[in-house]
Amino acid sequence: MLTLDDCIALSGLTEAEIAAIAEHEHIPFTQATELGRCLFCAERGLDTLELMILENIWAAEKRGDLDHALELKQALMDFAATRAEGRSALAV
Repeated sequence: MLTLDDCIALSGLTEAEIAAIAEHEHIPFTQATELGRCLFCAERGLDTLELMILENIWAAEKRGDLDHALELKQALMDFAATRAEGRSALAV
């Protein structure tokens, strides 16, 4: 049986990136690991993930949840540093 840590590792993404997918798509974390793996392997999947994180930031700011928006901005910066080499990251 796979553990949650196994699912995270198999996705190729970080826990914060998977959490952003779960939040954006309104799905359970375990299901987000599966979607995350699909995005990780898809040709433009990382662009889609980047947009999901940005949309989560905008939604958090709109509802006044500035602490969560800061957490998401950190996730986006980490994403840009580790995943977006050679791509131009969208401005925060």
